[in-house]
Amino acid sequence: MNIAVIGAGNIGSQLARRLAGANHDVILANSRGPESLKDLAEELGARAATVADAVAAAEVVVLSIPFVAIPELGQILRDAPASTVIVEMSNYYPEAGVIEGVAEAASDTAWLSEQVGRPIIKAWSSIFSRSLALKGRTAGEPERVALPVAGDDLEAKKVVMRLVEDTGFEAVDAGSLADSWRVQPGSPAYCTDLDATALRAALARADRTRLDHDRVAMIQAVYTPETGVDMVNGVDIYREITK
Repeated sequence: MNIAVIGAGNIGSQLARRLAGANHDVILANSRGPESLKDLAEELGARAATVADAVAAAEVVVLSIPFVAIPELGQILRDAPASTVIVEMSNYYPEAGVIEGVAEAASDTAWLSEQVGRPIIKAWSSIFSRSLALKGRTAGEPERVALPVAGDDLEAKKVVMRLVEDTGFEAVDAGSLADSWRVQPGSPAYCTDLDATALRAALARADRTRLDHDRVAMIQAVYTPETGVDMVNGVDIYREITK
């Protein structure tokens, strides 16, 4: 498939690498322009483009930019063909700045879908970049990590679930976009690298009243001032907090 990855930070570049490795045609774009992505595109056998050109050319668009910046792409996303599948892999952290209306929505991504005026599938949002890079396995291998996929468009969800499998992870249907709060930061499904059985159990036991408390506890447990999140030890810590 032609897949545009918008944003080439740690997680976006790792996803692009996985998709390119699965023989998909990857288009890279970011806010700094195609020239800034030239080296990465050459390495992956991908091509770099402007955000508008990447969205226009893709069958699937994956948004890997800060949550707060996604509504700015609303018009570009609305101008994409109706058949284009849009995937969001970002997360909203109110600690980085409260956005009016998000807390009252059915889920963070449901709010986002309303802002951009397009259906959105939520996927690859609950895994650290390190795990995305190192823990992919072929189907049938032991200890294969599962990833939740949520959305309202069932056909689009099927497409994204196949792509999750292509990137080396078992896709688990996490329900509607309204249900996607179950994979938000603070939930037991968030960045805990569970297999499919354990992930389904984590989705079922998610408690919305605990999200804020557990999200803050997660940040405090893994954040080291001036170094950022410790992605090596974060998985075990997150599992412990959300038991």
